[in-house]
Amino acid sequence: MKPTHIEHIGIAVKDMDAAIAYYEKVLGLTCYAIEEVKDQRVRTAFFKVGDTKIELLESTDPEGPVGKFIEKRGQGVHHIAFAVKGIEQCLEAAKEHGVSLIDSVPRRGAEGLDIAFLHPKSTFGVLTEFCEDKKVKE
Repeated sequence: MKPTHIEHIGIAVKDMDAAIAYYEKVLGLTCYAIEEVKDQRVRTAFFKVGDTKIELLESTDPEGPVGKFIEKRGQGVHHIAFAVKGIEQCLEAAKEHGVSLIDSVPRRGAEGLDIAFLHPKSTFGVLTEFCEDKKVKE
């Protein structure tokens, strides 16, 4: 397994509109997509910085994963996502190396990517996400 690049960095925020305003007005970035991912109880907003994206995450439910994260840890960096090819094989390889998986099977995430998370207890405290865009041809 070898990630091709950092797909995105996820940042948990309480107020999506205020966060978008910061990224656009202060940093000069452009929000190119806002999407709700209902099964994850989150609303996302994306910005491009070179080949990497910033993903803002606003909880749509205080009991959802991002809502609980903000309640426990506050706003800030939530996860780092790596682009991979063969997400199922990457999960298997991580498992073989003793990494605990949050998702043993990929699921659909924002922007239509297949995603899966590795448990931060096995990744030095960093919630790690694998992403695969199955629409991209090699």
